[in-house]
Amino acid sequence: MTSTPSSVLEDGHRELVDAFESFIRRELVPLAAELPETADQPPADLRAYVRKRSAALGFYAGDYPEELGGSDMPFTAVVLLHHAAGRSGCSLAPYALAGSDGPSPLLRNGTPEQIERHLVPLVRGEQTRCLALTEPHAGSDAFRLTTTAVRTGDTWVLNGRKTFVSNADRAGIVLVVAATDLGDGSTVGATAFVLPMDQPGLRIGQRYEGMSGEPLFELLLDGVTVGPEAVIGGEEGIGAATALAIDSLSRGRLVVAAMCNGVAEYALRAGVEYAREREAFGRPIGDYQHVQEHLVTTRAEVEASKLLTLACARLVDDGTEAPENAALAKLTASETAVRAVDRSLQVHGATGWVRGHPLEFLYRYVRMMTIIEGTSEVQKVIIARSMGLN
Repeated sequence: MTSTPSSVLEDGHRELVDAFESFIRRELVPLAAELPETADQPPADLRAYVRKRSAALGFYAGDYPEELGGSDMPFTAVVLLHHAAGRSGCSLAPYALAGSDGPSPLLRNGTPEQIERHLVPLVRGEQTRCLALTEPHAGSDAFRLTTTAVRTGDTWVLNGRKTFVSNADRAGIVLVVAATDLGDGSTVGATAFVLPMDQPGLRIGQRYEGMSGEPLFELLLDGVTVGPEAVIGGEEGIGAATALAIDSLSRGRLVVAAMCNGVAEYALRAGVEYAREREAFGRPIGDYQHVQEHLVTTRAEVEASKLLTLACARLVDDGTEAPENAALAKLTASETAVRAVDRSLQVHGATGWVRGHPLEFLYRYVRMMTIIEGTSEVQKVIIARSMGLN
């Protein structure tokens, strides 16, 4: 069956991926088998255990420095691990790697005090965070912010409403991006703040239930008052959130792309296995050309998407990445994954459609991937602009 081509595995990556896959088989698969078949999301305590166990083994947040609790992995290795998690088909595997609730590239730019206080516990899996960026009228246009941070002397007062915030109910800290008012009649871009979730004036509002069972939340900021220690990057971080967030989104998009490629590969494998076993009219359904068309087309798309994502990850390690590269990878991989799961479910017929079947869950889960970290349409805008099409 399809796998990551050996030609793209170098510098010990093969051994790393093998070790991670062994961890999934040895420890996570038995735990996942104990969950109810219809449970879309594992309980919080199990997620926390998986996160901490993976951190102890050096997989979780592996691209962060060893002194912070990471493993100094190149970003390409991180992408390969996310691919392996998706390919495993184990429902607990994604929680073994830092995602939207783990350490953020935003905090890479923090002050030494912020890194010690907030980033280190995230890297070590001791707590999680959430990101409050999207607003009711600023989704894809994420920086059309109405949430404000007004400076008064040495303090900042934040007011506004954020929406579709994942992990808000479990996070220890929140990263808030707000339009910056310097308090002297001038404004300067957007600024990112790091706040504890129990900060006075900050509260969780409405809860939204997602298709895949993962809840999203509204966050309300009403006169939240913080000192300069909350500004990510300190004085230099004032007004710099846009540039920091773009870097964060680019890495996040490549991680999503890698997970999508893995899920697509899992769906393809499931489709091929079922097509070999399931018989209709006296023959395995895989003998029929229209079933083969589903599976062969998927394989061609998945192999191309995997190589594109790995090439873009290498550009990150080389220091030559550009936003359009991550946009290309995320667009291609997320759309490929949706088609891959859809085709595999079609091959399975009613069997794959029934609640509790892995493909039924993946059909709902993977649809989210064309929306998070920027919709497919936003990725196309980024790519078009890089081509001089304004």
